[in-house]
Amino acid sequence: MTAPVRKLFGTDGIRGTANVHPMTPEIALALGRAIAHVFREREGERKQILIGKDTRLSGYMFEDALAAGICSMGVNVIQVGPVPTPALAFLTRDMRCNAGVMITASHNPYQDNGIKFFAADGFKLPDAEEARIEQLIATGAAAKHKVAPEEIGQAQRIDDARGRYIVYLKNTFPRDLTLEGMRIVIDCANGAGYRVGPTVLRELGAEVFEFGCEPNGRNINDECGSLHPERAAAKVRELRADVGIALDGDADRVTVIDERGEILDGDALMWLCARSMQEKGILAKSTVVATVMSNLGLERALESIGVGLVRTAVGDRYVVEGMREGGYNLGGEQSGHILFLDHSTTGDGLMSALQVLALCARGGRKLSQLFGGFERYPQVTVNVSIAEKRPLEELPSLQEAIAEVEDELGHAGRVLIRYSGTELKARVMVEGRNEARVHEIANHLASKLKQALAAHG
Repeated sequence: MTAPVRKLFGTDGIRGTANVHPMTPEIALALGRAIAHVFREREGERKQILIGKDTRLSGYMFEDALAAGICSMGVNVIQVGPVPTPALAFLTRDMRCNAGVMITASHNPYQDNGIKFFAADGFKLPDAEEARIEQLIATGAAAKHKVAPEEIGQAQRIDDARGRYIVYLKNTFPRDLTLEGMRIVIDCANGAGYRVGPTVLRELGAEVFEFGCEPNGRNINDECGSLHPERAAAKVRELRADVGIALDGDADRVTVIDERGEILDGDALMWLCARSMQEKGILAKSTVVATVMSNLGLERALESIGVGLVRTAVGDRYVVEGMREGGYNLGGEQSGHILFLDHSTTGDGLMSALQVLALCARGGRKLSQLFGGFERYPQVTVNVSIAEKRPLEELPSLQEAIAEVEDELGHAGRVLIRYSGTELKARVMVEGRNEARVHEIANHLASKLKQALAAHG
């Protein structure tokens, strides 16, 4: 069956420059009407939708436009202000709302913004549902179902909703452990986690050094957070902290830093958590789900402890789909989206950090002492500008070159060539034992790709 065509929605909601199509108040108003219409039909009497946001200047504009659209359809709105994306997902189901709307552009600069939707169960909407919302907007069909004046929905703001999320996060940390005696640096990227992150760590007993916790609407992700973990790493060394935590703008991804200032990405965190869960017998089907971009070293390390790796397309929504379809409970992305489906429905940077901190607290060991067994393979990516995205399987000369390289690399390497989902670019990724040779191969395949596309242009 052909996948539904979506023009507004990308792999993670709608995103773009604020006040430029599609990220305009007019589209937000139409989205509010469409999402309210869809869920009013489905859910019957429960007619309320939750709206959260990160700390961007444009968040106020989109929040009010969405609320106006939703209320015009006879559905109530609950506004919870700045909260992490995983908090919005949790609160949607915890407060028994029909749906949740998160206003965020994640790790993008403040000039951008985005809108993503969650269903009543806390999971992101499937492609087909997003396609239906697009159709309602394109045809204007939802606006035809506006309610009479006496049926207009109400909007209310709740300021203490994040307290529920803080309790929820603390309950994912083992009750027999505390963080007492641990010195922790946290960089919240001047984003949505700026209140929740330091509070959770302090309430669990840690001595906390917080940075990136002074949002002004324009400084989200600005030379801070998980996009720039070197800042948190420098603070860890300077303050002689035990661990550093760097979140992104909506706190759904995390980078962790050990006591030496060494930066651990999502692959490293998945390795630590998978090994611990496997030892405890709680890793579902002894399998981890990750994207095609996760390092081959992760796959080999997991193999060594009897754990399989299932790969998906790039995007945390595809990781979640793979986990739900296969019945797995741990997955994630190299970028730091880690998913624990036993606890959450989406990536949660703070929850992921707490799982790693629990490993340190349990054994009384430094984070660097826990990391053995994972040897990262040199990984090189070359970006190739293209004029069109011609199916790669239709380029025989390229396929021949790939086959030759794969024969050379054997079990100790990997080749992945894919088109960017947002740009006219192809990404040529090569992994192997010898870094210099990996660079040579990546450049060679990039050249072959250019030649093949030119010959078939």
